[in-house]
Amino acid sequence: MTIVGLTGGIGSGKSTVAKLFEDLGIPVYVADVEAKRLMNSSKVIRRQLIGLFGEETYENGSLNRPYIASKIFNDKQLLEQMNAIVHPKVASDFKKWAKRQTSDYIIKEAAIIFEIGAEAQYDAIITVIAPEHERIQRVIKRDSTTAQKVKSIIKNQMPDEEKADRSDFVIINDTLQHARTQVLEIHKKLLGASAAD
Repeated sequence: MTIVGLTGGIGSGKSTVAKLFEDLGIPVYVADVEAKRLMNSSKVIRRQLIGLFGEETYENGSLNRPYIASKIFNDKQLLEQMNAIVHPKVASDFKKWAKRQTSDYIIKEAAIIFEIGAEAQYDAIITVIAPEHERIQRVIKRDSTTAQKVKSIIKNQMPDEEKADRSDFVIINDTLQHARTQVLEIHKKLLGASAAD
């Protein structure tokens, strides 16, 4: 089975593209969603995160996301420590999930693939890119945040050009119709590749 990574910067429209693949019957594992689920459900992760961030990490039994976000926003070391706790658990959860799938290829949507040097885990990588002004507007609308905050996040992420250069496929997500056309083309190529294996 072919494992395809789907990545892209904030506001690029990874979730929209993932949904287009799901509409074609392709199983998609969304690493961010599963990480949040595991951070709430795994006793081991819970214990380690409290050790890292303190008792305020959980509020009424649930992950205190605003508190954690405020801690890691400007602290790269803390972010790396948190990722070192959560990422291995997500990776093993993904492996279990992948074993249950029966399609020709599956997709793992992950915001950071190149940043953590995880390219080798995938048979192919798709990067979603979009014009910066569109990305900013999308995130402002989605998260009720400011343009300034979105720009600072974009600035801290790997540039689109670099991700695109290191990818097998690039989807330019400027309109839904354009994205859909590109998804269909990639879908056909991936089906062809898995048939050739």
